[in-house]
Amino acid sequence: MPNSNQLPLTVADARKFLNKFNCLDIAPVLDNAEKALVRQSLILITKLSDYQILGICADTAEEALLAMKTYSWALGYEVPTDLPTTEGPVYIKLNGKNGLCYLDSYAGHHRGVLVSCQSYDERGINEMYGHLPLDLFA
Repeated sequence: MPNSNQLPLTVADARKFLNKFNCLDIAPVLDNAEKALVRQSLILITKLSDYQILGICADTAEEALLAMKTYSWALGYEVPTDLPTTEGPVYIKLNGKNGLCYLDSYAGHHRGVLVSCQSYDERGINEMYGHLPLDLFA
């Protein structure tokens, strides 16, 4: 697997690296080189899918909204601006296909971002990665 300074990253390498984020485990703490590799891998894979759905679990609405904004900008989505906020842990779901987005309270223990890659063709990228760091693109 290449390090963050090696280019180009292959699709197989990106998938292998992102598959470490199995949506079940607590998001690991990553150093800057690992974050760069996650960013590079995620951008490569999302470009090969038709759209993505983001699921963001955070301790506060402010933290979740910042993650939604930075991930949306990185993936090329408009950032919703009319979401209500609530106290305590929250969950945001953003559908990149139709722009639908909502924020709700969240009682779970996970923190991070789930990125579900969706492809219209069944042979395309149809995989979910997470929980990725909230500050990956900050």
